[in-house]
Amino acid sequence: MEKNPDKIVIVIAGPTAVGKTSLAIELAKHFQTEIISADSRQCFKELNIGVARPSVEELQQVPHHFINSHSIQEEVTAITFEQYALQKATALFKYHQVVVMVGGTGLYIKAFTDGLDLIPPINPAVRMEVIQSFEQHGVSWLQQQLQQKDPLYSEKGEMQNPQRMMRALEVVESTGQSVLSFRKGEKVKRDFSIIKIGVELPKEELHRNIHTRVDNMMKAGLQEEVKGLLSFRKLNALQTVGYAELFDWLDGNISLEKAMEQIKTATRQYAKRQMTWFKKDKELQWFSPVQINEIIEAIGLSRS
Repeated sequence: MEKNPDKIVIVIAGPTAVGKTSLAIELAKHFQTEIISADSRQCFKELNIGVARPSVEELQQVPHHFINSHSIQEEVTAITFEQYALQKATALFKYHQVVVMVGGTGLYIKAFTDGLDLIPPINPAVRMEVIQSFEQHGVSWLQQQLQQKDPLYSEKGEMQNPQRMMRALEVVESTGQSVLSFRKGEKVKRDFSIIKIGVELPKEELHRNIHTRVDNMMKAGLQEEVKGLLSFRKLNALQTVGYAELFDWLDGNISLEKAMEQIKTATRQYAKRQMTWFKKDKELQWFSPVQINEIIEAIGLSRS
């Protein structure tokens, strides 16, 4: 399928707290279009403060999609996102030449731009057993299990990322094959053009942004948000930074101050993993988030 030069998706990628949201809104306003979020947590209706969902004011400036769109009780995966985003882009292209996609979930962006290899369905009982065992035994247990059962992943996969490790373990438990064996590395051809923009900041500035964001989340009432989600804590959607640490605080295992410290540390580590992922993509053109004019010039399009 030939790419259509009249249909273009501008992808804005980068680490958490770098300034992607405000940049995406400025670009969407410039091209008079709408935004598809590529964030694996902001799609959940029940999660707000802890996932740094765009503010009500920001959401009112430009229509956003895949935000507040699913329940935490639904299973949302990269395949879910790929299907959702392709359908949404097709609908938006009826009215716009350009669509903006923004997010920090590298796998979701890759699913949309390149397609995903199909992995057989996972037995829900296996998934729940893996999650419960991880909660009980921690990351070292996951690493040990993968070394025994999926040496290929333990050698080449992300062995510090619990989400990816749990996924790898549930796949090998369900299929007898490494999750890496399903990766063919073949890109699908989309019928639209894709322009990729990467957003970065000096490490010290990004870390300041992260610390400020966590402090502001706490002031905005993140503790209350997490308390309201206690009965759902086993769900996959809540195995994430900002929620896991505060569940630990609510259990009386750590102080609130320690929980905040752990959230900041885990968020910095997550931002580093995001940058490692995105820097491997040679199609990304890198800018500071304030270089709006330069980014528009690099995109090289007239207004929609």
